[in-house]
Amino acid sequence: MFSPEGPTLRELTAQALSSVEHGYDLLATKFDTTPFRTPDRLLGAVADALEPLGPFGTGLDVCCGTGAGLSVLRSVCAGPVTGVDFSAGMLAEARAAHPDATLVRADALALPFAPAFDLAVSFGAFGHFLPAELETLFRRVHASLRPGGTLAFPLPAPPRVGSAPYWALWAFDTAMRVRNALWHPPFVMYYRTFRLTDVHDRLTTAGFHVDLLPLPSLGAREDGSPRCRLVVARKADAA
Repeated sequence: MFSPEGPTLRELTAQALSSVEHGYDLLATKFDTTPFRTPDRLLGAVADALEPLGPFGTGLDVCCGTGAGLSVLRSVCAGPVTGVDFSAGMLAEARAAHPDATLVRADALALPFAPAFDLAVSFGAFGHFLPAELETLFRRVHASLRPGGTLAFPLPAPPRVGSAPYWALWAFDTAMRVRNALWHPPFVMYYRTFRLTDVHDRLTTAGFHVDLLPLPSLGAREDGSPRCRLVVARKADAA
């Protein structure tokens, strides 16, 4: 699962017993060698889907981590790109990989931006927010977008009930809940709670109009539905 250059079991244990912020600070220098880094195949599929929706000016990567999503913004945005994350360690890695990007340390639930962006993206971060926090997160992103701006992120289809991936995800979620019941500070990572219906409702409540685009290069499930969709949430144009 992990390459020889990746974190050791001891390092992963230290991360798991830390807060989310400190845990990512600890993992930052080796994060891109782990399976947690967004795959290039997914980044490319998102960039391909966004290209005909542009042109976009400025771009924002929400919870940018080491900056994998900044490459997507750079490919579809004509203007400057910005990444925001609350982990200083992850931002240091992003700064080394993307010296031309503006990088800001901030909590995504309190984004410090005026409505300055045409496109916001996020990859793999939403499991770090409790369900009750998602509406606040989407409202803060909405407030950071210019009129007519877009928030886009990939959302994989849930695994089939009873399948091996289903039970693996269920076991991971259960382990995290047991860990957080027994150990503080909590480490929030609950991806089973990020469901399409709930996400759609919270985006709509935050003021977005929501569309779903298939990402065909990532394949289809047995019933023909896409394995992954791109959620495209648009802020209304100015009156």
